[in-house]
Amino acid sequence: MTLYVVRHGQTDLNIQKRMQGRKGLPLNATGLEQARECAKSLEGIKFARVFSSPQERAVQTAKIASHGAEVETDERLQPFDVGSADNQVIDDTMKLTVGLIPDPDYYTGVENPQDFIERVWSFLRELKEEYSGKDVNIMIAGHKCTTGCIDCFFNGLPEDGDFFSRSVKNGRFRTYEL
Repeated sequence: MTLYVVRHGQTDLNIQKRMQGRKGLPLNATGLEQARECAKSLEGIKFARVFSSPQERAVQTAKIASHGAEVETDERLQPFDVGSADNQVIDDTMKLTVGLIPDPDYYTGVENPQDFIERVWSFLRELKEEYSGKDVNIMIAGHKCTTGCIDCFFNGLPEDGDFFSRSVKNGRFRTYEL
């Protein structure tokens, strides 16, 4: 199985350098163009299945990048829940623990990073169980946190636990073999 992991295209919150969790925006004009460019890079690839976070920006990207394939959403692919830090400007005053993980002592409702890793990795383990060794292409469209966490599944977590740092840029993808 070849896994294509795509990060959603740009939104206005990306431009504003704001924390974008579950209260994110749809793709802007640049994000739509990034998704179309991703689709050009993936031209000729037939996807057996296309999965996405339920967030609109990820679903939009998945539909465009997969050339209109049916997109299945899965709650385990939701972005890391940044709680009350959602939509906050990311600057030197923002209270973070590691990378872009908001400090749960300062912000309410921040997801436990280990819980986030486990839910994303449980999705990947199911895919591996079902498709390992099969000659199929599968796409997953997600977020900075999700795509970074998926990379950590294949390449190990950084020592500091910053799965965000392992993502690709908006509208880009990586491939992995299972």
